[in-house]
Amino acid sequence: MFKNKKRSHLLAVLLLLGIFLVACQPQEVVREVPVEVTRVVTETVTEGGAQVEVTRVITEEVVVTATPEPVAPVSFVAPDPTTYTALTFGDISTMDPNLAYDTASGQLIENVMETLIYYNHTDGTTYVPQLATEVPSLENGGISEDGLTYTFNIRQGVTFHNGSDLTPSDFAYTFHRGLLQSDPNGPQWLLLEPLLGYSSCSDVTEGIDPECGLAGDREALLAGATPEQLVATCEAVKASVVADDDAGTLTFHLVAPWGPWLATLAQSWGAAIDQEWAAENGAWDGDCATWQNFYAPGAENDELSAIINGTGPYMLDHWTPGEEYVLVANPNYWRAEGDVLWENGPSGEARIKTVIVRIVDEFGTRFAALQAGDAESIAANIEDYVQLDPLVGEHCDWQTFECTADAEHPDGQLRKWDNLPSVSRTDIFLNFNVATDESGANAYIGSGQLDGNGIPPDFFSDINVRRAFAQCFDYETYIAEALDGRGVRNNGPIIRDMLGYNEDGPMYEYNLDACAEELAQAWGGVLPETGFRLQVAYNTGNTTRQTIAEILQTNLASVNPNYRIEVLGLPWPTLLAAFRATQLPVAVSGWIEDIHHPHNWAQPFTVGTFAGRQNLPDDLIGQFRELVNAGAQEADAAAAEQIYFQLQQLYYDEVPTIPLAQATAARFEQRWVQDWYNRVGAFGTYWYALGLASE
Repeated sequence: MFKNKKRSHLLAVLLLLGIFLVACQPQEVVREVPVEVTRVVTETVTEGGAQVEVTRVITEEVVVTATPEPVAPVSFVAPDPTTYTALTFGDISTMDPNLAYDTASGQLIENVMETLIYYNHTDGTTYVPQLATEVPSLENGGISEDGLTYTFNIRQGVTFHNGSDLTPSDFAYTFHRGLLQSDPNGPQWLLLEPLLGYSSCSDVTEGIDPECGLAGDREALLAGATPEQLVATCEAVKASVVADDDAGTLTFHLVAPWGPWLATLAQSWGAAIDQEWAAENGAWDGDCATWQNFYAPGAENDELSAIINGTGPYMLDHWTPGEEYVLVANPNYWRAEGDVLWENGPSGEARIKTVIVRIVDEFGTRFAALQAGDAESIAANIEDYVQLDPLVGEHCDWQTFECTADAEHPDGQLRKWDNLPSVSRTDIFLNFNVATDESGANAYIGSGQLDGNGIPPDFFSDINVRRAFAQCFDYETYIAEALDGRGVRNNGPIIRDMLGYNEDGPMYEYNLDACAEELAQAWGGVLPETGFRLQVAYNTGNTTRQTIAEILQTNLASVNPNYRIEVLGLPWPTLLAAFRATQLPVAVSGWIEDIHHPHNWAQPFTVGTFAGRQNLPDDLIGQFRELVNAGAQEADAAAAEQIYFQLQQLYYDEVPTIPLAQATAARFEQRWVQDWYNRVGAFGTYWYALGLASE
């Protein structure tokens, strides 16, 4: 018999297992493998009546955790750290800052040309000096006590890309040319109002004809103006913006204090134009005797639409309309290394040397290029996010810049900036008096009568109809289906997170019973029996706006089958022309802000752009105008807020439009992109601030 007295010498085994345990890392795949383990055992046995110690070597097979193969860290390095490629849809319209009024054109201009002041990084309400040496204020004397005079000191030693020196006179020429050019489809109305007090016609010809009697035929108005009237108009413009090259200053003289003034100057239409270069290329030379010859040219006829000469960090290499434009870094950029634009911001020559913006209308092609690493970023709509999300390995907060790894795809190639605040919104616009031809016909309103086969032109002048439409719309379904849950309702023209937005303000709720009751009271109570028919128009291809129209169509029909809505998709140019001509009874359209200030929402929705397209009554416009002007001229933020609260309450009471929801967006970019930030209030990407990771 064996007497069990064992001494196991397992030191080698323990060392081996220890190596295995140390090698295992928490997030790696566990793999078990069989290995042979040798043990040395000493036992006491009885042999021939005597006890002796016997040493034996035993080899056994055990299962242990294998040492994982070394895993190389995931590297996010740009294939070419000198070149940024962006794929988008929609080309630029013009490179002339006096005319540009779209985001695509504004993005190019803001990277090639520069303004007096610029937005302070992510903050859309404060500014940093750009071609001015400081931002004017009451404290530094740049703003007069009465708020009517703004004086800027212009930087010295700055040159345009063609080598010409920047002077205050170049800036003065820029504003004079823009104001006198006054193209109706451009941004100059934003400057005419505070500088000259022109708001009725939104055009410099208001100085010749304050009643806007020929506002629809401006060429005829100018043709009939006397030489004295023309010169007086020009001189009034020049008196509002005055340069002093000897003192190095540019001074603006406003007709009234204007809260949005700095915000207005920070946008692309405030970018400096080289006067001598512009004149050499056929633009107006600054002579008051000839300005009318350059009035309202339109982008297609403008001398500076296809060329550009700025002071900025990038220069235009080429623009191939419909295909691409390419920018290259300015090797002689005036901003010295260390002279940062904002705290910890960019300085010196641009890190990215070449920027390629390519027009690719089809999303699948853009997506394939991004997936292959052939683009740093692409334009994407909400409905495209479902394809992009599986490639995301990192989620970032645009306010804190904190990033976290994606739980399911930590090695994903894309970075996603989510919940980006939108500065645009789509709404339902109701026309108080639809335009008809000489015979009284308009295809969008059917028969033009309350006979069940149409509506009268002034159908929406009845407030019960407007309230009914506001309560027949299913806002939650719209947000869930059209915006993929990425939206929050607004209760008036002003957007959320902006001065003047009242979080406690009233809004209409989806209520079919209330909708039915309002329609039963409208037009003397005849609607439930006779019904109505009208068309709701949206721009073809915009599925979000199509969904809006269809929700309205479905809900009104559910209230009463006699309430018939026809959903009509129109090409964008056709829709815009019909909307401007006040021919559409209901238009599903939108607004993207020009400047990040409540005035830029209150004005177009109540007295400007949309008020005209909706034929709002003069008495209602008058009520709105009093509040709009008071809000813009009020220097105290708390007092201005209360004025805008009143305006939004009046908007709710009168229901001229059905405000919908402010969507949130997301940006998808390669993880080798560095230092992107969300530019609230500005156009597109400011590539000067960006870099690309290299080895």
